Amino acid sequence: MILNFLKKVPAGMMVMPLLLGALINTLFPDALKIGGLTTAVFSSAGTNTLLGAQLFCMGMALQVQDMPKVLKRGGVLLVAKFAIGAFLGIAVGKIFGTNGIFGLSTLAIVSAVTNSNGSVFLTLMGNYGDQADCGCFPLLSLNDGPFFTLVALGASGLANIPFMSLLAAIIPVALGMIIGNLDHGMRDLFAPMGTAIIPLIGFALGTGIDLLNIIKGGASGIILGLITVFVGGIFIVACDRLISHRPGYAGWAVATTAGNAVAVPAAVALVDVALEPLVATATVQVAASVVVSCILTPFITNWWAKKYGCPKYPLEGQKF
Repeated sequence: MILNFLKKVPAGMMVMPLLLGALINTLFPDALKIGGLTTAVFSSAGTNTLLGAQLFCMGMALQVQDMPKVLKRGGVLLVAKFAIGAFLGIAVGKIFGTNGIFGLSTLAIVSAVTNSNGSVFLTLMGNYGDQADCGCFPLLSLNDGPFFTLVALGASGLANIPFMSLLAAIIPVALGMIIGNLDHGMRDLFAPMGTAIIPLIGFALGTGIDLLNIIKGGASGIILGLITVFVGGIFIVACDRLISHRPGYAGWAVATTAGNAVAVPAAVALVDVALEPLVATATVQVAASVVVSCILTPFITNWWAKKYGCPKYPLEGQKF
């Protein structure tokens, strides 16, 4: 009964557990922090472990010959996500000044739009994409943190690419791919588990979301979330379709704001102290964008994937 209900809701395998986790975290923030196995599995503390397990399982089904697809698809998504965030932020800054428009500063816009939520992307690709789509996750992890924000703000010489974080994201996929290519029996055992973990990841992600951030961010925070999803999403989807010749579902899946982007304004201000006065407002706006984009993106991705096709729901005559 529960599974049938989740299947009827757009992206329900992820969205409904995520909303349940967010509701529990908002109303009873300490309920799942009792420690032990409960906290390890059913709270945001366990997100990385669950994601690592999902990457390993999905890596099992990733064949060596898929790697060119991974690099091309992931590269286009990464560059498009950065390009639209940088363009919007810099354009607003040049036209309206550092303080921006509608209460949105250049700092807030670039921080939110250039940082995608890899967890949401990976989960959605597990629902709609193929193994090459899932394999893009490590490449997209490059936009985590302040690096691309600093690049967009003209301070790239003062930042370092988080190579160890990138390596840490690659290892589970690579290990799974090596074992899966060497032993098809192991691949058949582990590969299906990547999809089974999705509801757990959705719930764990939700327990890291405070729905009150929508209120704290105000109208400007909601606007920032809508810009991230729709303005950013339309551009990324266009690049995905025109350059990668894909249906575009992966482009929508990248149209989110990463949870760790909330810390980006403060990190950027450490490099450029002139931005310090904007940090407090930008932080709550980015937090609102995280919530808005995490809720909207799965629904849009689901609608687009079924309308224009995807590996899990191909249209008649469509091949992937």
